[in-house]
Formats: sequence, C-alpha cells, structure tokens
Amino acid sequence: MNWFLRTFEELNTHQLYEILRIRQEVFVVEQNCPYLDADGTDFDAEHLFARNDQGKMLAYARIFKASDVSPVSKIGRVLTTAEARQLGLGRELMQRAIEYLDSRASRAPIQVQAQTYLRAFYQSFGFEAISEDYLEDDIPHVDMQRSAKNQ
Repeated sequence: MNWFLRTFEELNTHQLYEILRIRQEVFVVEQNCPYLDADGTDFDAEHLFARNDQGKMLAYARIFKASDVSPVSKIGRVLTTAEARQLGLGRELMQRAIEYLDSRASRAPIQVQAQTYLRAFYQSFGFEAISEDYLEDDIPHVDMQRSAKNQ
C-alpha cells in the first residue's frame, strides 16, 4: 500500500476527482444519504489517502490541524472502499492520521464526528464520546474526542 498526504493545492485533478468519487460512493450511494459533500472546507484540509500497487485509491481521511481559529484538530470523511474493507486499512488510516496530528499539533485534542456503529472502533484509539447520539442526515452519529498528546 502506498500512502500520501497532500494539501488541497498539492492534489492534482485526478487525485481530487478520485477523492470526491470515493467519498460519494461511500457516503452518498452506499449509505443512501444525499448531502453536499463538497462543503467548502477541503481547501483548509490535508488529505490522507492510500493507493494499492495498481494505483487504485482504497482509503481516505480529511485532516484539520488545530489552529488559532480552532483549538482542536479534526479527522473526518474517514472511509475505506467496499473492496478494501476487512483488510485493516481503516485502522492503519486512523493510526496514521492520529500520528500525524500528534506530531504537528500535539497540544490539541482530536475530534471525530463518528457514526455511532463505529463507536468501539474509535474508542480503540482513545476517543471518548463528548455528545449524546444525534441524527446527521438521518444517520446516527456521536461526537468523540481524544485527549491531546501533550496536555
């Protein structure tokens, strides 16, 4: 597996197209949830993704480092494609995202907006619920947070 981390400006048009395609494939089509994926925040994110040896994108996450504007780091749009599930890529994806944020924004907690069925998955990385369950686009979610590496 080949891993890449790119700012929005570093993405080429083919990478951006593939990112948008797999996000729509997973979050809109598979989950039967029409919503506006291109929400205007991709410009401020870093994009972590994995490609197999044939060049196919199989895993993706959007990362926001803490800043003066936001005191918390965030990981979102976490996905593995249907064909890549059960290969451990989701776990590796999250581990890489957390390690990156711990190295670049170690004093900031990390938040995820998790689908509730993945609560145990995120808990295995040290995330704890910081909200009650709620519906986001008719899908149960919970906000979760992991303490800062260096508090």
